[in-house]
Amino acid sequence: MTSSRFDNRLVVPQGRRAFLSDLGMGFTGLALGAMLAGERTVHGALSDGVWVPPDGKPHFAPKAKSVIWLFMNGGVSHMESFDPKPMLTQYADKTIGETPFADVQNPEKLKLARVTVINDANGQQRNKIYPLQVGYKKYGESGIELSDWIPHIGSCADDIAFVRSMWTTDDNHGAQTQFHSGRHMLDGEFPTLGAWVHYGLGTLNENLPQFLSMGTREYWNARDGHYLGPAHDAIPIRVDPANPLDYGTSHRAMKGDAQRLGFDLVRDLNELRSVEYPDDPVLEARIRSYELAFRMQASIPETLRFSDESESTLSMYGIDAPETKEFGMQMLACRRFVERGVRFIQVQHGGGGAGAWDAHGGLKSNHTKNFQAVDKPIAGLLQDLKQRGLLESTMVVFATEFGRTPGTQGSDGRDHHIYGFSVWMAGGGIRGGVVHGSTDELGFHAVEDRHYVTDIHATILKQLGLDSRKLEIPGRKRLDIDHGVPIDAIIA
Repeated sequence: MTSSRFDNRLVVPQGRRAFLSDLGMGFTGLALGAMLAGERTVHGALSDGVWVPPDGKPHFAPKAKSVIWLFMNGGVSHMESFDPKPMLTQYADKTIGETPFADVQNPEKLKLARVTVINDANGQQRNKIYPLQVGYKKYGESGIELSDWIPHIGSCADDIAFVRSMWTTDDNHGAQTQFHSGRHMLDGEFPTLGAWVHYGLGTLNENLPQFLSMGTREYWNARDGHYLGPAHDAIPIRVDPANPLDYGTSHRAMKGDAQRLGFDLVRDLNELRSVEYPDDPVLEARIRSYELAFRMQASIPETLRFSDESESTLSMYGIDAPETKEFGMQMLACRRFVERGVRFIQVQHGGGGAGAWDAHGGLKSNHTKNFQAVDKPIAGLLQDLKQRGLLESTMVVFATEFGRTPGTQGSDGRDHHIYGFSVWMAGGGIRGGVVHGSTDELGFHAVEDRHYVTDIHATILKQLGLDSRKLEIPGRKRLDIDHGVPIDAIIA
């Protein structure tokens, strides 16, 4: 920037936005704000012109349009769900050192853990082997062995790819954030997968948000956009047609024309302010959110109105039973949202504190209750998507922050376990009826086709037609582990 002296004042050349802002703050300024907002200028492009912002189009032909991300807070026991381990029962009550598998606790194999809370009571090695707390059997034509706690999900086994070889590094509940963002809590705050999808792809429906969140989120896992900006945070939704959004309805009756006039005035004032502060991401997010909020006031309640669903559909989701009603309504809402073009829906089950699945004690009663709440609704979602032809274009992901220890904590619980656990994926071009990767005989370590959590991200992005390396922004170089590697073995 250059400057010159004139009449003892410093004269600084102004940019176009600042000049026009000073020129007129009346009707001309309002019109200008609308004009400049329409430009959608992205600041910070690399000077050599290599980087360009997303244009809302996939980088290559996608196989999926939408993602339903189901996340179980607290840590699901992989051995008693998707990766049965009979050796736990065979060697029950022995120490790991007394079994043929003592090497699983070789210190060299345990080094990947990054401890957030020193000497925490949880996230420790547990040495006394705890037997399986549930039976298991083969499901589907594929004959995949799964827990008796998930008979309904098991009935969909031929549509699911089970990944039994996951690992992560946060041995405490910051792993919730790690699975969503790919980065350890000690590294700082980073955008979540849903935020990257929102950043990279354009809308499929102008009247609905493209990134939704259902369920309770803890304060350390409450945001998504981070350095991408608040415009890429998920919009929280309650499955309640009367009150689905905070501040989504007026406190007093107001005609549509009057409400539209009020929204237009707020928009114009905000855009006028954006002339003076063109680089304020919070202001930009507010402008966009107000306009979307106006459209959502009609579209969200309509989407959540289940009166046009048949009794058989409601029963498929378990909405007719008290133990499955709440989660069943969320799953049905997911289908109705993707049916109307929502890109990414994340549902967090059992949120609040450590999470409902955090079975340090009473694992059998804990997992019996939690699986009873989610098993039938999730299967209902898969079956309903499939019968409507939506599963081909919709990816459904079942994930959790980590697994549980083969050894017992206390008398009847399992501790956090980061070295090996399971997730599964279905739809959107994912092969069904397959098992990928494996853990050792105790379910301790992922030993075959090991995958860090961002490999799940990379697989989803590939199916959506996105190259994560083209989504990077200047000044925020990402590591290879942030991008992950697609799991091609489970892609059809």
